[in-house]
Amino acid sequence: MRKLKLQMQMTIDGFVAGPNNEQDWVFASGKQDPEALQQIVNFSVDLVSGCDTLLVGRKLSQGGFVDYWANVGENQPDNPWNPFGKLMISHRKIVFSRTGAEISGPNVEVESRDLATAVKELKNQPGKDMLVYGGVEFVRSLVSENLIDEYYLIVNPIAIGSGLSIFEDRKLLELESSTAFKHGKIVNKYVPV
Repeated sequence: MRKLKLQMQMTIDGFVAGPNNEQDWVFASGKQDPEALQQIVNFSVDLVSGCDTLLVGRKLSQGGFVDYWANVGENQPDNPWNPFGKLMISHRKIVFSRTGAEISGPNVEVESRDLATAVKELKNQPGKDMLVYGGVEFVRSLVSENLIDEYYLIVNPIAIGSGLSIFEDRKLLELESSTAFKHGKIVNKYVPV
């Protein structure tokens, strides 16, 4: 059975976005340090390389997620994120939408069935693992339904005081590994207990 992995940026006080979905804090540390940036790029490329399917919420997709990475992969060969962008283009992308919205892009499919049913079905298909990036409400739904098999939470050395969380209820997780990066970010890998 394929696993569903989550990669998400988080503040040290546990928020994945500000109160109005702001994520300007993600690049508050290490933005100008090429070595630190390359560390997080390498981690992201390694994680997405072990997967062949991306799950994305409608709001994030309509917010330009697919187009942004297609542009990086196709038109920005000098961007450190270019290898990641190329993988994002080639991977199957399933956008979950309850509205039946039409969403286009390379290798994009729209899924409007019940979330738990659709994800369990996808887990039983052959192939590599799957990776989810968000947005907040979509990930919160996956977490609430106990559909995430591995959490890769990138903890940023910043507190924002208030914001949005992906956790609505108590969730017991076991820390499997922790990797510190030069710019102060730490990637914690958790699995459900």
